[in-house]
Amino acid sequence: MSFEDAVKQTRDGVVIDFEVTPGAKSTVVPSGYSVWRKRIEVKLKAPPERGRANEELIEALSDLFHLPASSIEITAGATNSRKSIKVHGISTDVVIDILRGKLS
Repeated sequence: MSFEDAVKQTRDGVVIDFEVTPGAKSTVVPSGYSVWRKRIEVKLKAPPERGRANEELIEALSDLFHLPASSIEITAGATNSRKSIKVHGISTDVVIDILRGKLS
C-alpha cells in the first residue's frame, strides 16, 4: 500500500483523503501516511473550533501546492478528522510528486 491510494483524479480536480490531528504542537503537512485508513496524515496547530483547523489546512495545502486557497475545497469531513479535499488546477502526477518529496 502506498500513499498514492489517498490521491484520486476526478473530472474536475484531484481529491486527497486526509486524517487530521488538530491542536498539535506544530503544523506538519503532510506528517505521514496511514496504511490502514489509506489517508495522508496531517498535524495542525489550530484547534478544531469555529473552522480554524479547516482554515489552517486549506492555507497549508495552498502553500504546499503553490495554488490560491480558492482552488482548494473540503468536499467531505468538514466537522470530522477524516477529510477529503478537492484541489483544482493541478494534476494528479504533480500532487503525487509533491507529496512523495515531503513524505520521503
